[in-house]
Amino acid sequence: MTASAGTPVDTSASTPGPAAASAPAPRPAAGRRRSPYRAALSTPRGAAGLALTCLVVLAGVLAPLLTGHDPTGQSGQGLLAPGAPGHPLGTDDLGRDLLSRVLYGIRADLGVIAVAVPLGAALGCLCALLAAVHPAADTAVQRAFDLVLAFPGLILALAVTAVLGPGRLPVILVVALAEIPVFGRQLRAGILVQRGREYVTAARVGGTSPARLLTRHVLPNAADPLVVQFAVSLTVAVFLEGAMSFLGVGVRPPEPTLGNVLGQAMPYLDRSPHLAAGPLTAVTLLVLGLSLLADALNRETRR
Repeated sequence: MTASAGTPVDTSASTPGPAAASAPAPRPAAGRRRSPYRAALSTPRGAAGLALTCLVVLAGVLAPLLTGHDPTGQSGQGLLAPGAPGHPLGTDDLGRDLLSRVLYGIRADLGVIAVAVPLGAALGCLCALLAAVHPAADTAVQRAFDLVLAFPGLILALAVTAVLGPGRLPVILVVALAEIPVFGRQLRAGILVQRGREYVTAARVGGTSPARLLTRHVLPNAADPLVVQFAVSLTVAVFLEGAMSFLGVGVRPPEPTLGNVLGQAMPYLDRSPHLAAGPLTAVTLLVLGLSLLADALNRETRR
């Protein structure tokens, strides 16, 4: 309604005074916190680790497309230096193309660790859940972990291959056995920490069953460190598989792995160092990429 002439108009509602002008603007509502895994991959360290890891993985997966040579096919050419026609990395003492052997060696290593590490992680987590059920089960599981950890990785490898013989299956079993106590202890420690939290006490007082309390409340909060441990375990598995194949108790020739390709290059290292350059470069890039990923994940999940 329009004010009549001579009637004062109240402008205090439309004209801000000094107090209103200086009042702080309302803060925007806080958004959801970004996932620590996405945050880790967005850091320079995490992005570099992801790029290196993907580069090596793609090289192994696309090996049939990247080289036309049979990795086990021999020729009468003998040792050829890098840059030879049709052989960018040269050939070994049996005339086998080194590029194809390195690429298929990456593929073989990835196949082993892609089975062994998840298997060890699953069995270790099952043992940790069993230990969380009853104190007697906890004691038995811890003593079993101590027994496995008493053997260094290579001693465990020699013990397993002494029974089963060399091959792909013993390598998978050795890596899985070595990772069971690592994941089991990691998850067990997380469960013990979460059980002491106030929200667990509140849920227990509210009548939540022990099984639901463990699966719906404790485990989701205790499992975060396992992602970091998984990346670390992949790195350890690369070294362990490479060491077993290097010593001749892993995947048997003529099937190439990075370990046995490097082992076959050792007698010629003084006069043909290029034989070891390919597998060493692949191992270095893969381990460096996984280590950077693990470090980035560890930094973000601890915030």
